[in-house]
Amino acid sequence: MSVEEFEELSRRAPELVRLEFIGGKVRAKPPADGTHGQIVMWLVKRCLEHRADLWLYPACGLAVETYRKGRARPDGVLAPDEHFAGAGEWAAPTGVLMTVEVTSRDADTNRRDRVEKPDGYAAAGIPVYLLVDREGCSVTVFTEPEKGAYRSVTTRPFGALVELPEPVGFTLDTEKFKEYTD
Repeated sequence: MSVEEFEELSRRAPELVRLEFIGGKVRAKPPADGTHGQIVMWLVKRCLEHRADLWLYPACGLAVETYRKGRARPDGVLAPDEHFAGAGEWAAPTGVLMTVEVTSRDADTNRRDRVEKPDGYAAAGIPVYLLVDREGCSVTVFTEPEKGAYRSVTTRPFGALVELPEPVGFTLDTEKFKEYTD
C-alpha cells in the first residue's frame, strides 16, 4: 500500500477507528479507555507546568520512518506552542521534541508501542520517546536517535523520578502512575 492510499483510507475510516501506517503495514489503534486518557491528560498538565513554552498535543498525526513513509498517531507530541498550525493531518516531525505512548490493553500493543513506534520515531529523528507501560508498571525513556534506532533506553518503575533529557529538560515524578494500575 502506498502512503497516498493509506491517507485516503484513513480519511474514510469511521471516527471510532484510528489508523496508523508503520513498517509498511496498516494498524488500527484501539480506542483509549478512561485510565489511558487520564494518564495522557496528567502528562499534558505536567508538561505545561515544567515547560509553558511547549504543548503536549494529544493524538497528532506524524509522518515518520525513513523518507516519511510511515504515519503514526502518538498519544502525545511535545512541540512548541502553535507548532502544528496549518500542518494538516500528517505533520512533518521536524521540531518535535518528544512523542508519548501509553500502552493499551490489546494484543498488538507489544509490537506497536515497544518495537515499531520506537523505530519509526528514531528514524524520524525525534529526540525523546516516552513510553508509559501500564502492563509493566514502568516508564521507558528512549533517547539519542541514530540510524533508525534509539541508542539510549532507560526503564524505571512507576513511582521513580524519570529524567527527560534535553531538549525536553525536566524530571517527571511518576508516583501518580501507581494509582492508574489495574
